Amino acid sequence: MKSANLKLLATATTLSVMSSFAFAADADPVADKVIIEQRTALSAATDGAGFGPQSPRDIESVKGNNSRAFGFAPPPQAMNLCNIHFHENAEHRGGEFTTYAGNGNGKGYGTGFKYSGKLSAAELAPYGRKVGENSFGYLESGDTIEIHFVHTSAQVEPGPTLAACVSEAIGNPHLRVETVVAVLVNDGGADFTEMATIKAVDGLKQASVLPNNLGQPVQYSGSTTGPGYNEAGSPFHVTWSVRPKVLKLNIASVDTWLQNNPFNERYAHGVRNLVQNPDLLSPIK
Repeated sequence: MKSANLKLLATATTLSVMSSFAFAADADPVADKVIIEQRTALSAATDGAGFGPQSPRDIESVKGNNSRAFGFAPPPQAMNLCNIHFHENAEHRGGEFTTYAGNGNGKGYGTGFKYSGKLSAAELAPYGRKVGENSFGYLESGDTIEIHFVHTSAQVEPGPTLAACVSEAIGNPHLRVETVVAVLVNDGGADFTEMATIKAVDGLKQASVLPNNLGQPVQYSGSTTGPGYNEAGSPFHVTWSVRPKVLKLNIASVDTWLQNNPFNERYAHGVRNLVQNPDLLSPIK
């Protein structure tokens, strides 16, 4: 029988994946009151229930009242890479990704935060293919994504969904997400297929390249994310490491990766509302 944590992770991730669609640019965004109601529902559902700190957050704000303690996960070099996926627009806010995309459809699509810098005409040139296309839209040059390189202390093989990050032997492993926010460009840029290639190092699965030139990562205690938690608390403890600068990423390489990767990723995930309730945020030290 699968562990309770494995079942919970599989269920929570299924909710996220089933509704992971790029949001069509011409769709009507929901009113502010919808987002306010979702935040109110989240506060009510977690009030006094003992939830740990939540994610995503504004990484430029260090304040937080949630003191439910759990240890920081080891560095990524001492853990197994278990999953790679990404969200359309940044779930976190701060650094070079502070431009609000809008309220979206109220279910995680068309919201989040965009790269706040400027791109050249060559970088913004149309790619010629609809990347990660589905019934709600697709990615194109100039779009922002937040990439999650999920690591676990469990002995596992990389695979689809967060269920790949736990095992029968360790149902409550340390979890760490190394986070890279990227903007898609059609001229130059880093190669995502190279970055996301998995290699074995001292018996541990690792990503080939985790950028180390995107500023000092902000590390904090939080949770799993995704729009399935807009009105409910996530019960999973995660150590986050969020790089504040944005990586320019070649859109063709993202297209190639989506067509063939070991995680069955085919399009961008939606984003969870930014968590603002201080009782659901850990202090950043």
